[in-house]
Amino acid sequence: QVKLVESGGGSVQAGGALRLSCAASGFTVGTYCMGWFRQAPGKERERVAHLITSGDSLQYYADSVKGRFTVSQDNAKNTLFLQMNDLKPEDTAMYYCAAGGAYLSSLCYRDTTYNFWGQGTQVTVSS
Repeated sequence: QVKLVESGGGSVQAGGALRLSCAASGFTVGTYCMGWFRQAPGKERERVAHLITSGDSLQYYADSVKGRFTVSQDNAKNTLFLQMNDLKPEDTAMYYCAAGGAYLSSLCYRDTTYNFWGQGTQVTVSS
């Protein structure tokens, strides 16, 4: 049974940092598309980053977080991370970890690839 559990959210001031974790079970993180998504009230869900390390390993970052966020994984702990630096008020959202099986790494760019989701963790950035 696939399960994703996020943690690490919280409230910080602008310029601060947070590290989100996503503990996975039921599959190996490196073999799936692993993504971080966020959704703020009244806004559409946004994929902020994704990672796959099998086959053609690749990382992706949305322009809004490029240079500030870093996605990584710990294979021994089967855990995905999102290091968020220089946080801005517009980063305030519920953050979700998601996973999906894909035979091509390019499929990680499709939101429909992600069929397993965590419960989310709230990130609030104050100015």
